[in-house]
Amino acid sequence: MTFCRLLRLNPMRGRAAGIGWAMKGGLMETINLGAAEGLPPVNWDAIVEKLAAGSAPAPDAPNSRTTWLATVNDDGSPHVTAVGALWVDGAYWFQTGTATRKGRNVMRDPRCSVAVSVRGADIVVEGDAARVIEPSNLSRIAKAWADQGWPAEPDESGSGITAPFNAPSLGPPPWNVYRIEPRSATVVLGTDPGGLTRFRF
Repeated sequence: MTFCRLLRLNPMRGRAAGIGWAMKGGLMETINLGAAEGLPPVNWDAIVEKLAAGSAPAPDAPNSRTTWLATVNDDGSPHVTAVGALWVDGAYWFQTGTATRKGRNVMRDPRCSVAVSVRGADIVVEGDAARVIEPSNLSRIAKAWADQGWPAEPDESGSGITAPFNAPSLGPPPWNVYRIEPRSATVVLGTDPGGLTRFRF
């Protein structure tokens, strides 16, 4: 079963009955888009483990932590850019400057998505970006970045984070931190037994 073949599946024809799983006090709906092809539903818990571990697409994969953030331009067109987002506590976190296009976009329209490849799977997470200003959360996510090798820390102003270096296009610190609470996720498995599943949270 190839990736393109999976994408040609009719979502309505392949929809299986949703099964509610407990997640953050609510229910998660599982929609098996590959059911008509006899594919089993993807195990979301296994995907979360890979996201939390920072799983690379392959052992020697370059840019293995690259995540692609899509936001909405003011004319409704998409804007896609690579960001150093982290999956922490069941959500994606990213940082950017106030003058960047993605920063302006999420301030105007919080809808966005993050795409990433992990070992054996491609994942797209959709949700709304909410700016993080609570000091303990800023400290926690700054430490998470520092643990990954980027020496981030909360800015003295308390409005964001700072670091000795960042992408030049982001402008000077402090940089704003955003958290994307997943609203839905779509996962394609590239290894046996295969699978194409949408999760709604």
